[in-house]
Formats: sequence, structure tokens, C-alpha cells
Amino acid sequence: MVTAIVTDAIEISRLDGIPGVNIAWVPDLIYVNNRFERGLVLFCDSLGRILALQRVDGTKLPEDGKSHNVALPGLVLTTRFVHLRGRALMPGLVNAHSHAFQRVIRGRTEYRSTSSRDSFWTWREMMYSAAARLTPEDIYDASQMAFLEMTLSGITAVGEFHYLHHSEQCTPYEDPNLLAKQVIRAARDVGIRIALLNVAYARSGFQTPLNERQARFIEPDPQKFLRRVDDLQKYLPQEDELCPRSAWAGVAPHSVRAVPLPYLREVSDFAAERHLPLHMHVAEQPAEVAACVAEYGRTPIALLADEGLLNPRFTGVHAIHVTPDEIASLSTARACACACPTTERNLGDGIIPADEMFKASVRIALGSDSHTQIDLLEDARALEYHLRLQKLERNVLAPPSVMEDSGSGTKADEKDAVESADFSALAARLFECATVNGASSINSPGGELAVGRPVDFFTVDLQDPSIAGANADDLLPAVLFSLARTAVRDVVIGGRLVVEEGRHSAGAEIVEHFAALQRKLWGKNHG
Repeated sequence: MVTAIVTDAIEISRLDGIPGVNIAWVPDLIYVNNRFERGLVLFCDSLGRILALQRVDGTKLPEDGKSHNVALPGLVLTTRFVHLRGRALMPGLVNAHSHAFQRVIRGRTEYRSTSSRDSFWTWREMMYSAAARLTPEDIYDASQMAFLEMTLSGITAVGEFHYLHHSEQCTPYEDPNLLAKQVIRAARDVGIRIALLNVAYARSGFQTPLNERQARFIEPDPQKFLRRVDDLQKYLPQEDELCPRSAWAGVAPHSVRAVPLPYLREVSDFAAERHLPLHMHVAEQPAEVAACVAEYGRTPIALLADEGLLNPRFTGVHAIHVTPDEIASLSTARACACACPTTERNLGDGIIPADEMFKASVRIALGSDSHTQIDLLEDARALEYHLRLQKLERNVLAPPSVMEDSGSGTKADEKDAVESADFSALAARLFECATVNGASSINSPGGELAVGRPVDFFTVDLQDPSIAGANADDLLPAVLFSLARTAVRDVVIGGRLVVEEGRHSAGAEIVEHFAALQRKLWGKNHG
């Protein structure tokens, strides 16, 4: 983790009437170096990068909106001050796994189907029925709705696992990346950063006939797929050292069942050559694991490990039905796992063994996946809560305490432990999953507040009933375990105010267009 550099007090002189190109954000508290601190100002340059986190103890600060000359170490800046009174400022959340178009089926799958036992596989057929009917403009509207919800909850970057490629007639578009570009356009218009993880999908499964509802996803030729990724990379702005990027590409072989091994090797080699993130669904369902064993004699992660396809750029999405040896393989490769707890409980997938992964030093990122809920803090707390229900104990993912390490356990020791407890240790671990680990997974420039990083943050209202009364010591666990989304007030991405006072400037229009889409898909009474 990068440690933020907090420098000494600043010098300010008056420059009324001179417009500032830099901004100083002045909240009550800033979360930096794994704790909340008072008396800090975050300075942002005109390119949306963090210039400094500066102490201002005892310094009389300019009024809100006024431009002043500010002396920082080595430079003098014309700066506009923005006061965020009664608020705490936190690094933006990073959503590492999203299927934006699935936002259209929220509320449409919560009933018993004709199957004797509903499962992920019956849900999947319902999802396919929606995917088959979406036009390019529909995908734009659905993606805007998903991304709007993300920004309103403090998410500043998303990894979009994008597998809708062809037309509604299942034929290629003249521009094979048309739908990917619609998703990227939606992200740009909302203001969120996006890693477009282009999905390779070659077949319906091992010795499985083609499911016609998957025909919009499938590209059986790996070279055609890789040319499409290459074209998308050329379309996106090239990385600029001076300006943090807002959109970039990655690759995502859908799963072992959908991508045979030779195809998978080609995609993995391509990703390695270009240093791209590579994401893949692994071990989400027992049936998927069984199918992999039937084809290869090995489970998905064992197969990937044996073939040398696990590495620090690899993220295994879900990774629920895994063995201790497979967890060790992820750890050895320094690969990441991405848990999607709100989707996984909605689909009845199972519970990721996060406790064993943490013990093995496997990084865990978080994703909202099918968007039954879009609330990454809920995913973070669910990572812990699901294990509490499973194991009938509390604080399962908390780091070991000093007393626990020492083996002592007298009443006096317990009293001392309570008085010296780090109330934020568990919350900090979960928050890292929602920020630093997510950024690492999708190769986002954000994830934490540090000099040179992009100015991606959200603020919470310290007077919101869900966290009112919390102080600097217990605010983080209050946020992680109790925050209501209504407490998120401002969201800044790349120095730009995307959400202000809990509202997005385009929010009403986005919701209106999405409601019209839902009426078109599901009938006039919907929306």
C-alpha cells in the first residue's frame, strides 16, 4: 500500500477575483494511512491529481469558494477552497465486477419458476431472455442506470465484465465493439472510471450443444476476439502520465466451461504481453467444478495453476467452491479473488471462504455483479456477516489481536484488551477490499488517497442518523457496518464533482430513460 505523504502547515495569501485552477478540499476528517485524521486539506491540481495532503492546524483558512495563493513545498498555486463541513472524506470505492445490462432484471427473478428447484441455472435462463432483446441504445440506458447508482453510493471506478457482443439477430455489428463502446459512453457520461473487461465466450459448455440464448455472446475464433480487444485499445485514449485515465481495456475469458484451454492460453498470452488485467469466473457453482473435472480431470483453479495461467494480474471471480490447495495456488501466484456477496446470496451460490483466503494472504476485491443491490459497503460487510452465520461466531475476519497472539486470557488481560482494542482493524481490512484491492484487480489508478493518485473520493455526512455520534476512532466500523447510502453526500472523480449533496446532475434524466426502457421490456405498468 502507498503511504500518503502528509506535509507541514501551509502559507496562504489573499488573491480575490483571480479564478483558481486548483482546488483545496476541506472536510472535518480525511481517511488516510488507515485512520481518520482532523486538520488536513486535500489539494487537487487541474488534471485531477492529488498534489498534497497538508496539515492546517492553527491556520486560518479562506472562505468557501474564494481563490488564494497557496505555498506548498516547491510551488505556489492559485487555489479555490471548498469546505465540506460536517463531513468525512474517504477514498472512492472500486467495484471490480459488474454486468451493467443485468440491472434491467432487478425484481424480475424473485419468484419460483416451473423448475422443481430454482438455482443459478434457472436464473440464468431468465437473464438470457432480457439480454436477447437489448438494442445498443438500451444497453447505454441500462449501463447509465447501473453507473448512476454506483456513483450515488461512493463507487468511483468499475470493472465491467462485458459479454454482449452481437446484434439482437446474433450477427456481428459492422463495428464489433459497438456495444462495448456504448457501455464506455455510459460510464463517461455518468463520470465513473471504467475498465472494460472484454469477455471471451467460445461455447455453451463441455460437450454441450449451443444454447441459442447465448449466441450474442459467442466468438469461437480466438484471433477474431483478440483483434476486437486490440481495436478497442486503439479506440481508448492512451495512458498519459500526467492525467489519470478514465477508461481502459482488459480481457475476461468467461469461465473454463465457456472457453476451452487452447483458446484460454491465447487470451492469457495476449494479456501478459500487454500487461492487461485478466478476469475469469471460477468455481461459482458445484456443477461448473464438476464439468471441469469431467473435461480436464482437474478443478478450475487447479487447471489454471497447472497451466501457469495464474499470476498477479489474474482475478478469479467468486472462487467459492475451492479447496485449501487451490487457495494456496492463488496465494503463490499472488492472484486476486473477487467476491460478490450480495449476488452470491441472491443466486444461492454459496459463501466464499474469505477467512482461509486472508490467512493465505490472498487479496479479495468486491463486485456488485448482477446488481440485485449496488452498495459495495454492503458487499464488504456481507463478506464478514455470511461467515458469522456459517460459523456461528463473530469477527471472523478480524486480524488476530495481540492478546490472542500471546496466548493469555485472564480477566485482567481481557479488560486491558478492551481498553486498548483497535476498533477499526476489521473494518479497515474490509474497506481495503472495497478500495485498494479492487483498484489492484482492475488496474485502476485510484483506490487510496496519496500524492500523485487521482482525486477520487466520496464524503459521508457525520450527522446522518446511521453514523451520528461516531468519532475518529470508531467512525470506520460505523461506516462499514452501519452506513445508510443516504449518508453519501459528495462524490468526486478525477477532481470533478460528480455527485453533490447526494444528487447527480443527470440523475433525473437517466432514471427517466431507464424507466422507459423497463416499460418497453416488461410492459406499460412497469416503471
